[in-house]
Amino acid sequence: MDQRSRVIKPHLQSELPIISHGNGIYLYDKQGNQYIDGSSGAVTASIGHGVEEIIRAAVQQAENVSFVYRSQFTNQPAEDLALKLSEWAPGDLNWSFFVNSGSEATETAMKIAIQYWQEKGMSGKNKVLSRWMSYHGITLGALSMSGHILRRKRFNALLDQLPSVSAPHCYNCPLNQTYPSCQLACVHELEVAIQRIGPENIAGFIAEPIIGASGGAVVPPPGYYQAVRQICDRYEILFIADEVMTGMGRTGAKFAIDHWGVQPDIMALGKGLSAGYTPIAATLVSDRIIETIAAGSASIMAGHTFSANPQSAAVALAVIHYLERNNLVQQAQIKGDYLKDGLNRLKKKLPIIGDVRGMGLLQGVELMADHQSRKTFPLKAAVTQRVVQLAMEKGLIIYPAFGGLNGIAGDAFLVAPPLTIKQDELDLIIEIIEDVLLEVQQVCVKEGLIEND
Repeated sequence: MDQRSRVIKPHLQSELPIISHGNGIYLYDKQGNQYIDGSSGAVTASIGHGVEEIIRAAVQQAENVSFVYRSQFTNQPAEDLALKLSEWAPGDLNWSFFVNSGSEATETAMKIAIQYWQEKGMSGKNKVLSRWMSYHGITLGALSMSGHILRRKRFNALLDQLPSVSAPHCYNCPLNQTYPSCQLACVHELEVAIQRIGPENIAGFIAEPIIGASGGAVVPPPGYYQAVRQICDRYEILFIADEVMTGMGRTGAKFAIDHWGVQPDIMALGKGLSAGYTPIAATLVSDRIIETIAAGSASIMAGHTFSANPQSAAVALAVIHYLERNNLVQQAQIKGDYLKDGLNRLKKKLPIIGDVRGMGLLQGVELMADHQSRKTFPLKAAVTQRVVQLAMEKGLIIYPAFGGLNGIAGDAFLVAPPLTIKQDELDLIIEIIEDVLLEVQQVCVKEGLIEND
């Protein structure tokens, strides 16, 4: 019998190494090669691999019950997880709707926002605006909200055109302005879009507090989210924070939006919620929204077979307890500052680095053909892919982020190791990145992609 793999991989002609096991920040393939998980997979494995107490929690729950259907039973792990998340979340985000992935969490957020206005007799408010240079998931509703041009392209005919405003990308401003003289023009653009579309048609506005895969850890300027919150309140629009990548301590705060002291009306979680030990995500909802729906239909029109299953809930709860006991949220801030300092040292040495940015252990490196003029590489040069592939060959996994500004140019990558990483391991990551970028930079010079090095 033909023994070829029958797994549909991201690239059908790729030959990926087969993973054997993981331990701490390291992964090992079947050939015995060791990799530093410098991106926590897809910014997911936030406490590292093979943590015994998480494994024990999974086994213990499996010995009791792994699955019940949400319309027939509740279960104690889901109840306890929802209570714990209400303690972690800002303000009155006290209610959790559990799903299986970040895409489902953002799509559920969209549906809840629309239903909320329906319950209030304002059914015309049925659009959720978003930003270009964003990514909220691959399901059709989530992709409709995403401003990731390359991922939208194949399915544009099926998508609603919800991205409406520019991202707050100060290093390479899409509005060709400079902070602070711009006076937050990107926020003004949001208000103009609301006025043009009509607030009577808009249910919500969704944003990643720090832009991840579509931009490379883009942090907004001071005052941005406070202004967004004011605009949403002014026009009766719900603010949805997509914390799928940035939540659960990744940025040195419990949730990235906490850095700005702003409370969203709805929040989407995923990835670090279970640290990769099981599929689970959540949509957190404010008291105000739940009270309105409870007084009306009393039922949220969303859900999945595996929503709130006890196996995943028990694992996620164990992950949160692990984060708390080991003070990993605060550690993410300290280690993130150390990592950023190291990456900024590389920036001074390597002209290919245009910008280093991020918060906590979500750091982004943007690559430029000319960092002085901020000339980008063409996508066909595949610079990000070269960097990611060479890093893997040298035993380091980093996460690609490219095509952010307009979908036809732009290269960046994320460095987002587990929050449990040690200082000497951060040093090793920085050392490998230096070797990789120096080699790629030399090749780009030879190919004429970089004119002055």
